[in-house]
Amino acid sequence: MSSLFTVLPLPLSLLMALLAGGMLTRALLPGMINVIMEAGFVRPNFRGDDIPLGVGVVFALSGIGAVTVFYLFLPPRMQSEAMLFLLALVAFTCLGLVDDAWGSRATTGLKGHLSSLCRGRLTTGALKAVGGFVIALLLSAASAPWSWLWTPIDTFMLVLSVNAINLLDLRPGRAGKGFLLAVAVLLGAGWGKPELFFALLVTGSLLAYLRVDLRARAMMGDTGANALGGILGLTAVWVLPPVLKAGYLCMLIALHLFAEKYSLTALIARIPLLDQFDRWGRS
Repeated sequence: MSSLFTVLPLPLSLLMALLAGGMLTRALLPGMINVIMEAGFVRPNFRGDDIPLGVGVVFALSGIGAVTVFYLFLPPRMQSEAMLFLLALVAFTCLGLVDDAWGSRATTGLKGHLSSLCRGRLTTGALKAVGGFVIALLLSAASAPWSWLWTPIDTFMLVLSVNAINLLDLRPGRAGKGFLLAVAVLLGAGWGKPELFFALLVTGSLLAYLRVDLRARAMMGDTGANALGGILGLTAVWVLPPVLKAGYLCMLIALHLFAEKYSLTALIARIPLLDQFDRWGRS
């Protein structure tokens, strides 16, 4: 059977991925919102309105559906990568869902959760951090089994990418916009790499979902933010050359050091261009 990438040019293949992710999410989203609402899994948003939480599970569901549709048309190497993509998507979604469902806000921040773990107290945040590290290590080792030198760097890129999107998820649409900007950069930096196909599947799903998030009618929660961050990190591992990987990791470290001491929301509010972009699309 001919590969999708031998029959179609890369831009058309990426467009198909974008459309597939969007169409599946559009079909699934209303039903998922109803299921979550009927289960009473709601939380107050930043305005105090109770809205469904964990709606970001739709990214994993649409990703599974899209990979099922395209799997037989992928070249053998990408079929293996599709399994890693699904592992990242589902595993990080599950860790986020655990935190959404059972997490306590008594302990906050990566440093706070790890400090609690060192004192013998397990939190869902610590579980997410440790579990995410193990998953990231597995994904990094499987992505480049011949290069142990880069496995630690790739692992930290993945872990910090997950938490970076989670740090942004404090206002409607902010995490989604951050993901879209990062994917646009990866498209430019890694153009020509077929692995971008998987990032475009999730991008299409996010675009179909983003409207309800911007209108504060649903929250993706850690369920969705972790999934987006996981796919962002995995894509960076696959498509970035070594120099850009090092630069990307340095930016992630700087972001986390800043967020431990200062408020990202306050910083965004002080910069007019960022504040305008942050508010764009909200009702």
